[in-house]
This record gives sequence, structure tokens and C-alpha cells, in this order.
Amino acid sequence: MLLTLLSFVGFTLLVAIISYLATRKTNEKSSDGYFLGGRSLTAGVIAGSLLLTNLSTEQLVGLNSDAYTDGLSVMAWETLAAIAIVVTAIFLLPRYLKGGLTTIPQFLADRFDVTTKTITSGLFLTGYVVVLLPVILYSGSVAISGMFNVPEMLGISHTVSIWVCVWGIGVIGGVYAIFGGLKAVVVSDSINAIGLLIGGILIPIFGLMFMGDGSVMEGLSILTTENPEKFNSIGTKTNSVPFSTIFTGMMLVQLFYWGTNQQIIQRALGAKNLAEGQKGLLLASFIKILGPLILVLPGIIAFHIFEGSLESSDSAYPMLVGKVLPSYLVGFFAAVLFGAILSSFNSVLNSSVTLYGLDIYKQHINKEAGEVQIVKNGKIFGIILALAAMFIAPFIANAGSLFGYLQEVNGIYSIPIFSVIIIGYVTKRVPAIAAKIGIISGSVLYIISQFILQPYFIDAALEKAEAAGITDVDALGVIEVDAYPHFLHVMAILFVLNFGIMLLIGKLKPRETPYVQKYTEQVEITPYKYVNQIGIAICVLVVGIYVYFAN
Repeated sequence: MLLTLLSFVGFTLLVAIISYLATRKTNEKSSDGYFLGGRSLTAGVIAGSLLLTNLSTEQLVGLNSDAYTDGLSVMAWETLAAIAIVVTAIFLLPRYLKGGLTTIPQFLADRFDVTTKTITSGLFLTGYVVVLLPVILYSGSVAISGMFNVPEMLGISHTVSIWVCVWGIGVIGGVYAIFGGLKAVVVSDSINAIGLLIGGILIPIFGLMFMGDGSVMEGLSILTTENPEKFNSIGTKTNSVPFSTIFTGMMLVQLFYWGTNQQIIQRALGAKNLAEGQKGLLLASFIKILGPLILVLPGIIAFHIFEGSLESSDSAYPMLVGKVLPSYLVGFFAAVLFGAILSSFNSVLNSSVTLYGLDIYKQHINKEAGEVQIVKNGKIFGIILALAAMFIAPFIANAGSLFGYLQEVNGIYSIPIFSVIIIGYVTKRVPAIAAKIGIISGSVLYIISQFILQPYFIDAALEKAEAAGITDVDALGVIEVDAYPHFLHVMAILFVLNFGIMLLIGKLKPRETPYVQKYTEQVEITPYKYVNQIGIAICVLVVGIYVYFAN
């Protein structure tokens, strides 16, 4: 245990020291310096920060849990992200940097009006503080508490240990994000990204060696031969990712997340120029294709090793780590996992501070505020937000599947915001009133669909089946799935409906003058000369992977 703690503390301190040395000369008193790292980020830093911001315990535990149950079909959450990142690099990032954006809602103020921007920023902040930040804190605390057996080590109950870990992670993450600015976040992210890739790859390697008596290839042969059904890229309708959803809501979710979600795209907005931003996105896109090795393969290995006997699929990844990882590496892996948790938390927090400082405080509270005042008040808001998330986090213990819960609940704001941003770029005369109606109607309709209609239709179908004497679990599962469209299909339906409503309003009441985006000249926007060729190659590689594993 002493060696584990020493390696954990040592690696964590190393990251903190390097981050401090790398950021001490950055001017954190200007909005560009604090919110965008002085627009000085290079490709490697952008790629590392993107990957680690995305990866955290809800993915490591949650996606491997889905893989334990459904097999390779859940890789869609990883491989299709590569295509979405390519689209962002080629289509969206040049427009963002041309406009000199610090936040995505800034574009909406320019394209539509300030009210549209404020509504969008409010939706982002609500989703972050009510859903995303508490889930990150809670899932991370469960992992750390379990890995170090905090209840036994400190002689406290499981509930108290969660509170201790939540506040520990929250305070450290808050210091990084609030007092260090974006550059501190991305530097620490980049270092941790290397550790996470190494540690993440080691888990399936040790798992395959465990199965193959020391031989990785023998273990892989055993795994694929004895569990062929787990290596099918085509998900059935009862799987968490049915194949049909890939062509509907799945791509919309990916495009929103990687192309318009403030916590993610803020890394690319801080690029020193367009070419560096595009290279960073393409590098992240290529590495993302390898994501299933860390986030899917361990779940399938766990299914084989434990013979599908685990009471909860959510325990697949932690159980596998405990089973196959040598004790001398536990501290290092715990530090890497801690870094992943911190990364997601402080990245969301930094983005929240950015949205509040620039889109709410400067716009509505103190229009005369200077940059120092904006940053100062943004930090105060960040502290309040972090405290709120730390208080909320321990109370979401009964939320069920955190990964599925996050994906579904995020639809309340993700699809409405994404549809408005896209309509803003692909049309020139759709007016502001259309955008406001699109955001509000999209959110309200999704809430009605998923939290009122869906439970009603599913309960009615199950009651009908019970009355007919159907008791088989698999049969009931099919009935439940057939009772209401998958939430990813619902997202696609509402996206098209939103788009149609806004286009109709634009036809009936168009803007008086067409919108023309201005070049602010804050960033040099000459594109990376191979962006199209590399982007196409990555997309072809993703399609090839799907075809190869299709059964």
C-alpha cells in the first residue's frame, strides 16, 4: 500500500509542477490569456487535452460495462467520434477562428442576437452544473474510493468516503481550472493523456497475458475464438447502440460533442493558428480510432475471465484491473485515473467560467468591465459552481447507468444548440426569432418525449405483455425496446423537425440583410495543406474497421 501511495502522489505532484512551470509566464489577467491560453496552443497540446477531457471514469467504467454486455458494437461511441472530429477540423474550426471566437455562443450573438447567445450559454451552464460536473465527481470518487479502499483505510463508511473523495477531487480540480486558466488545464491534460494511454493499454495487455499464460497473441486467439459473438460491429436492436442509430442520432451527438460543445472545442479555439488547430484535431481523431482498445476490449476480456457471472456489468472494469494489474503499477494507474477525473472536471469548470465571464457577466451584469474584472468575476463564479457540484455529486448515487444517463439527459440541450449553430452557418437569412424558437422548442419537445411519453408507452407495453402471460426476460426486453424509439432516433427526428421549423420561419420572415461572417484577424487562418487528404483517410479507415468486424 505504501508503494502504491508513493507512486500515486509522486506522479500527481510531477504533473502539477510541470503545469506550473509551463504556465507561470502566461498572462492570465487578459481574457485571451486566461480563457484561451493566450491563443498559443500547438497541435500536440490540443490533441492531448481533447483526448483526456473526453476520457474519464464514466467512460472507462461505463463503456467497458456496455462492452461486457453487448460486445464490440458499442465502439461506435469511439470510432465515429473520429469522423466528427474530421468534420470539425475541415468545416467548423476555420469558421470559428475566422470569427475570433472565445465561446461558441459568441457566434450566435453575431449571427442572430444577444438573447440567443444568452439562452445558449444558460443551457450549457445548466447542463454542466446539474448533470455533467456532479456525474464526473461522483463516478471518479467511486473509482478512487474503491481502488484505495478508502473506507477501510480511514475507518469510515462508504458514503462518507464518497464525500471525502468528491471534495478532494473538486478542490484540486478547482485550483487547476479556476486559478490556472486554460493553459494550466491543457498542459496537465497532455501529460496525463500520455499516462492514460500507457495505463489504459496495459490493462487489456495484462488481461490477454492472463488468459494466454503470458502470451498476448495466445490470449487474443482464445478471446476471439471462444467469444465470436462479442466481436460484431453491428449492434442489434436490443443492444445499447443498435446499428441503425449510427446513421441517425449517433452522428449528431458526435458532431455536437466534438464540434460545438464548449468544454471540448475550447482547446481548438486556443490554437496559435488554423493549421495547428487542424493538425491537433486530426491527431486526436486518429488516436480516437484506437479508443476501443482502452474502452471496449477490457470489457470483453472481463466477460471471458469472469464468464459473464458478475452481478453488475459496471464492476467489469474495476474487477479486471484488480485481477490482472501487478501491484507495483496500481499507484501509477490510480494517478493516471485521478488525472483523467481531474481533466474532465476542470475542463468543464474552465469552460463554465469562460461562458459566464464573457457571455453573461460582461454582457448583462457589467458591460463596462475590463478584462481583469471579467477574469476575476469569472473565477468567483467558478468557485461557486465547483462548490455546488461538490454538494450535489454524492446525492446521485442512485442515478443508474451513469454513461447511458449522461448521453440521454444531455440531449435536452445538445441537439437544440447544435441545430441552431448549423442553421446559422448554412443559411444567411434565417432570423433571430427562429433560433430562439428552435432552442426552446427543441429542449421542451425532447423533455416531453423522453421523460413523459417514453415511460408511458413502455409501461403500457409491459403491462400488456404481463397480462398476456409473457414472463421471459429476453422477450420482455424486446417488447420494451419496440415500445418506443431509441433516444438517438428521437434526437434525429427532433433535429430534422427543429431544422424545418427554423427554415420555415426564415422563409416567412427572413432577415432584412444576409449574414456575412467577418474576419477578425486575431488568428492566422491558412489551413493545414493536407487536412482534406488526412481527413478522408481517417474516415475510410473507420468504415474499413466496421466492414471488417461486421458479422
